Amino acid sequence: MDQRKPYLIAILVQAIYAGMFLLSKAALDSGMSCFVFTFYRQAAATVFLIPVAILFERKEVPELSFNVFLKMFLLALFGITSSLNLYGVALGYTTSTLAAATSNTLPAITFGLAVLLRMEIVHLKKVSGTVKAVGIAVSLAGAAVIAFYKGSHLNPFHHHYHLNADPNHGHSTKSWIKGVFLMLFSNFLWGMWLVLQGPVLKCFPSKLLFTTILCLLSTIQSFFVALAFDRDISRWKLGLDIGLLAVVYSGIVVTGFTFYLQAWCVEKRGPVFLAVFTPLSLVITMICSVFFLGEMINMGR
Repeated sequence: MDQRKPYLIAILVQAIYAGMFLLSKAALDSGMSCFVFTFYRQAAATVFLIPVAILFERKEVPELSFNVFLKMFLLALFGITSSLNLYGVALGYTTSTLAAATSNTLPAITFGLAVLLRMEIVHLKKVSGTVKAVGIAVSLAGAAVIAFYKGSHLNPFHHHYHLNADPNHGHSTKSWIKGVFLMLFSNFLWGMWLVLQGPVLKCFPSKLLFTTILCLLSTIQSFFVALAFDRDISRWKLGLDIGLLAVVYSGIVVTGFTFYLQAWCVEKRGPVFLAVFTPLSLVITMICSVFFLGEMINMGR
C-alpha cells in the first residue's frame, strides 16, 4: 500500500485541480475579479492551515533562518502569487478546458527545469532519454496546436445544467492566443515552484508548516496585487454564490489541502513524478465543462 500511495495521491490531486478549473472559470465568468479571487482563496487557505499546523506540528518546529525564509518568500511570490494571478487573467481570455489542456505542458516544463538544475539526468543515447526528449517536444507542439489551430466544434451533449450563462463562449483569436501564452507562463512559474521547493524542504522539513508559511506570504502578496488592480470596494464583496464556493474550494481544498499533498509527493518521488499525472485533469475537466459549463469543444483545442 505504501508503494501505491504516491500514485493514488497524484491522481487525487489532478481530480481536485479539475474541480478548481471548473469553479474558477464559473466564478470569473460571473464577474468576480481574478486578483480579488486569488487573494480570497489564499486567505481562506491560510485561515484553514494555521490552526491545523499549530495542532499537528507545534512540537516539531524546525529552525527558520533568514535565508530559508527569503527562499520561501520568493517561492510564494513567483510560484504561487504570480502564477495564480496570471492563471486568473488567462482564464478570462479562454476556457476551463484550455486551462486543463495547457497544464499538460507542466511535465515538460518541470522536467526541463529539473534537468537544467541537475536534479534529473537525461541519457539521449538510451531509450528512456530519447522517450523523455520526444515527450517534451510533443507536449510543446500540442500547446502550439491549442494556441494557433481551431477546428470544427463538437456540440455539448446537453445544455440544461451549466453554471455559465453564455453557452457560446466566444473568444477572439487574439485574446485566445494571449490567454494561451499567459497560461503557459503561469505553468512555467508553477513548474519552477515544484522543482525549487524540494531543496527548501530539505532545509525546512516540516511540510505542513512549510505550506502554511507559503500560503500566508502569498496572501499578503496577493492582497497588495489585488489592491493595485481593483480598488473598487464593490468588487471585493462576497455573496452566497458561485464566487464564494470557488473561493472556499480553491482556498481550503486546493491550496490548503492539495499543496500539502503535493509537498509530500515531491518529497517522496520528486517533482517530475507529480507533474506526469497532470493530463488526467484535462480528461476530467473536458467532460465536466461540457455538462456543467456548456463549453464548446473544438477539434484541435
